[in-house]
Amino acid sequence: MSCLSANDLQRIFQKLDKNGAGLISIDQLKWLLEKIGFQTSIDDLQALMGSGKCLDSIDFFFFYDIVIEKQKKGGDEASDDLNDDGDLVKAFKVFDLNDDGFISCEELQSVLSRLGLWDEQNCQDCKRMISMYDMNSDGLLDFEEFKFMMLSDFS
Repeated sequence: MSCLSANDLQRIFQKLDKNGAGLISIDQLKWLLEKIGFQTSIDDLQALMGSGKCLDSIDFFFFYDIVIEKQKKGGDEASDDLNDDGDLVKAFKVFDLNDDGFISCEELQSVLSRLGLWDEQNCQDCKRMISMYDMNSDGLLDFEEFKFMMLSDFS
């Protein structure tokens, strides 16, 4: 899992906090995790979050840090999960909106926009991100290219 910047996390939090109350619920957090391909139960989230039913932005940042640290400490366990390809297939399907087996620039931009991570002023970033891992230069990411991109972010 690649690390997000504080600005990225703040934008995600603001997108989730639709009513502007400065809080996101466990349900909203679960929705976000499912959108990026992680299935979890409300009970698991409550165990991670403690007794609170909502997170403010600071708690959200701490939650993110806990997830990243858990992933890093997973060591071999995390590598085994990635070698299984199950989670990577789920993540790939999140981006492959038309289910054609490829991630296009438009699909990448659409998913990043939904997550609040897309800045309309940086239109060329999408093409640049794909071209970095597009081994056959077709302008699309197939699953193997996506897998290489995700695994290289873990090292």
